[in-house]
Amino acid sequence: MLLLKRYFSRGNVTGQDLVGQRIKAVRRQRGLSQAQLAHPELSDSYVSLIESGKRTPTAAVLDLLAEKLECSLTYLINGVTAEQMQEIEHMLSYARLALENGEVAEARARYLELLGDSGLAGLPQRRQDAQYGLALATEACGDLDGAIALLSELRQGAAAEMAPERHVSVAVALTRCYRVQGDSTRAVQVAEQILGGAVRPVWTEGLIELGTALLAAYAERGDLLRAHHFGAELLAAAELVGTPRATVLALWAEAIIAVETGRSDDAVALADKALAIYAENGDPRNVATLRVDYAQIRLITRPSEAGICRDMLARVEAELQESSANATTKLKCAHHLARAELLLGRPESAREHIQSVLSMIEGMPRGLQAEVHLLASETMAELGRNEEASRELTQVAQQLDGAPTTRQTAHAWLTAAQVLERIDEPARSVDAYQRALACVGL
Repeated sequence: MLLLKRYFSRGNVTGQDLVGQRIKAVRRQRGLSQAQLAHPELSDSYVSLIESGKRTPTAAVLDLLAEKLECSLTYLINGVTAEQMQEIEHMLSYARLALENGEVAEARARYLELLGDSGLAGLPQRRQDAQYGLALATEACGDLDGAIALLSELRQGAAAEMAPERHVSVAVALTRCYRVQGDSTRAVQVAEQILGGAVRPVWTEGLIELGTALLAAYAERGDLLRAHHFGAELLAAAELVGTPRATVLALWAEAIIAVETGRSDDAVALADKALAIYAENGDPRNVATLRVDYAQIRLITRPSEAGICRDMLARVEAELQESSANATTKLKCAHHLARAELLLGRPESAREHIQSVLSMIEGMPRGLQAEVHLLASETMAELGRNEEASRELTQVAQQLDGAPTTRQTAHAWLTAAQVLERIDEPARSVDAYQRALACVGL
């Protein structure tokens, strides 16, 4: 019945033509005339009109014709057999699982393979799923330009057939990609097209997530006052939505804004509350991921509590080894452990963790690779291994060259400059300082 509802909701002549053509093709394969197919329930002229695309069959007639032709209703409507549909569903599930587990290159390849399947032509919803999945996998592979192109094409080309929830999820991804790319203005524009009117739409979980993406874009372009006011509105909206996920999303976004505006106590309090709610309601794997991010906030806002963070991260690391957590989460956990050990004045222990991280960075986004090499350079400098620190900083420069001119990039260049100054490479240090200033328009 759901299949029939989707067919009649399309309301397009092309769909009618294709259904008629399939009925005609199967009828001929069965060696039946139009009169034989029609008898006794229908007239042969009615069957002729259906086959020529001049008449839209009712749900009951479609069901009857599928039975008389001894084929599946799925095939008449979508042009795929039940077996093909099962295979498509299986491939979609495999690609989604690969993406969730951090196997981003594999996910990208699987989605591309799916989109090359001619069977998807008659399955607009499944095609959208594959296009959206490909965009996310492309983003995860670090190809932001490619992801933006895919998301923009999906947003424009399939707008009429796209469910409201998918419209919002595409806007979330597009906002995020533009922000990470360094184009915070475009990021804000995408989100505000939906959320920026004088009258807000009825809030949903999806719109709360879009709101958090908008908050991050405000923060990235330095519009912290606006971010603070909108964050308060988002928290109130999350209370109206009333779901744990909506509340956690809003709390976490506001915690990040609190970090950016130097409100350390507020940041920790908001993060504490978000983690407590999610620990009761979230999937264990996602809870572990949130704990990793929580430890990062604590390390930034309360470096004196590095010991507490280290112990927490050590427990999370053990949990991640026994779970199907994705590679990015495992990498970030080891990275933050190294940072905690460095803050505790234990550079040798930090080096052990950073070596583990370095073994995992292949195929990761360039920004994340730069962060890892930067921490490695700090660790080597602390150990007095200046040559190794210098080599790590060369890797940092290679990853940051051509990177978006965001505040995060500026901070990375600033840290690199300080480490270069420490290991007595003044010329490279001056260049890194200049690059940091250029990132903030100075």
